[in-house]
Amino acid sequence: MGIPMEMTNNDKRADGNETQDVEATTKTRHKTSVFEAAVHLFKGSVGAGLFAMGDCYKNGGIIGSSILLPIIAVVCVHCEQMLIRGSILAVEKSKTATFYDYPDTIEKCFEAGPKPFRRLSKIMKLVVEMFLCITQFGFCSIYFVFITENLHQILHNYGIEISLNLTMLCCLLPAMIPSLMTNLKYISPVSAFANFALLFGLVATLTLAFLDGPIPSPAERNMFTTGSQLSLFFGTALFSYEGIALILPIRNSMKDPEKFDRRFGVLNISLFVITILFMFTGFVSYTKWGEDVAGSITLNLDASDKLSQVVKLAAALGVFFGYPIQFFVMMKIIWPPIKQNMGCAQQRPITVQVFFRFIMVLLTFGVALMVPELHLFISLIGALCSTSLAFIFPVFIDFVVRAQTPKGLGTWVYLKNMAILIIALLGVVSGTYESIREIVKAFQED
Repeated sequence: MGIPMEMTNNDKRADGNETQDVEATTKTRHKTSVFEAAVHLFKGSVGAGLFAMGDCYKNGGIIGSSILLPIIAVVCVHCEQMLIRGSILAVEKSKTATFYDYPDTIEKCFEAGPKPFRRLSKIMKLVVEMFLCITQFGFCSIYFVFITENLHQILHNYGIEISLNLTMLCCLLPAMIPSLMTNLKYISPVSAFANFALLFGLVATLTLAFLDGPIPSPAERNMFTTGSQLSLFFGTALFSYEGIALILPIRNSMKDPEKFDRRFGVLNISLFVITILFMFTGFVSYTKWGEDVAGSITLNLDASDKLSQVVKLAAALGVFFGYPIQFFVMMKIIWPPIKQNMGCAQQRPITVQVFFRFIMVLLTFGVALMVPELHLFISLIGALCSTSLAFIFPVFIDFVVRAQTPKGLGTWVYLKNMAILIIALLGVVSGTYESIREIVKAFQED
């Protein structure tokens, strides 16, 4: 999921002057058009999860997935609208700020809320930052697994018999070098290539699926699935839709921000297109390969076919070049508080940051090395973190914001928010449990 350069320039300095930084950045930033904002949102919402849509449909069933995916998309958009509303109100109450990102929004909303909630403002901000870090960390680790599995198939076909772990180790150094760079301008150009390679890989994979013999009848596949599989479906779907952290920066970067969240604005139209793309990819992939569909549909292609090898390599490169961008976003969240609280980091900021980046790359590599199944890792990150960021925290923001005005929290709003909250909590608990159970099971089988 490529992150445009202008969206990472809102990061706060360690000295706490986030208001001045944001305001200065907003004045100098190139304002984007409606089309550019839509492209950024598409880039931020479509990544490795797109190639997992076949596994998503396998866990949800053809009819079940086709019904649930649009519902999840609608709820995601609604929660993103609540986040936008909370951010706008928080900015309006500020005398100097022109923009708040996700963590700042939840902090400012809680600070202005009823007294019992005000003392939770710092904690809520910390929790959101922690979940954003875990999500980005998960993205980076998943990228390692995605690259390795595709590359391993190609090497194996050419008689290069090395283990999956050794293949992953070969990917470590190329991923390490750009990730040690502390300036985004040196690594952001690869974002465009990464997204082109991802889309090429998807189109080529689906084309090969159609050309490689007839597509079986959908009647041969499961229409619905059981509860445990639905938990995995929920996690994968939320992982694929995870882009809520980019909503506020994208909106703020527009020439006309009000065109972002109107009825036929950037948000609704983009998520509609993305949902159609997800559904088409999942339907074709699961119908074609059935229960054998892999965590990445590129893994279902014939590794001995030259064209398939090119497609696998293109998709792997697309994800590979996306790793430094995802890693950069994670470091922008983690590094400022570390720099503020470490004396050596203030004396030698570049040296310490490069060393810290080196350690963090090794950690993402280590987690990827330990998790044996790509699709289970995706479900785990989606269920645990993406669900909380996309559903739970926006509902908290809406509750606190509405509680500030008399009769703002009506019966219908209360019931609607509670329904979202209960479903999200069930998804978090069941999805996390089922993903961990399947990961442990995979360990035991190995």
